[in-house]
Amino acid sequence: MPDRTPEVAAFWTAYRAAAGLDHDRYDVVAHGHTPAIADALAALILAGTKRATASLDRDYAPGKAPRPAPGDHVLVVDGSGRPACIWQTTEVTVGPFAGVTDDFAWVEGEGDRSRATWLANHREFFGWQAERDGFVLTDDEPVVFERFRVVWPTPDP
Repeated sequence: MPDRTPEVAAFWTAYRAAAGLDHDRYDVVAHGHTPAIADALAALILAGTKRATASLDRDYAPGKAPRPAPGDHVLVVDGSGRPACIWQTTEVTVGPFAGVTDDFAWVEGEGDRSRATWLANHREFFGWQAERDGFVLTDDEPVVFERFRVVWPTPDP
């Protein structure tokens, strides 16, 4: 997870004041495993193309971060760690990796937005994660499918 730099904290503080929030509960995320991927995915969010994300459910095991839930806030940073936007989670479901739907792949907004491309891209990323963490990725691996709306700096309608 990226650091809460002074720039990140100031971005959150501006949103918090504008939204009238009385808490500082938010995660900071850079998507992907390279700065270039983080830049590309942040750009898709800012363009309005990407309104969903997926992660492995094992990332939320005991002793790790809690599983995302509706109402959660996520501050997205680019590949350099600069704030890009803040989203609020609207829906979370858990299902098998190969159970991703056409609709979810479209809303996640990557590549040609097809299920086949989603599976190929995420098989690569989750495969990288499996190799790093020492497990075997299967089609039955539980995945957290998360939908969101951007709330800052330009909220979704």
